[in-house]
Amino acid sequence: MNEDVFNMELRKFLKKVGVTSQREIEQAVRSAIEAGKLQGDETVKAKVILTLEGLDLRHEIHGDISLS
Repeated sequence: MNEDVFNMELRKFLKKVGVTSQREIEQAVRSAIEAGKLQGDETVKAKVILTLEGLDLRHEIHGDISLS
């Protein structure tokens, strides 16, 4: 395995995950506020499930996102 290539590819993937996740969360929260499902002062619970196809990896990451 080429460590440099692996490191770069991993960083590109994580950047894509971060940017895409932020955009999706922002959109979902704004839509929920507009629809009256959220007031805008709550804390929402978030969970990400990371898997690698063909490998025995399933990792859950839990967190809270405060809106105010």
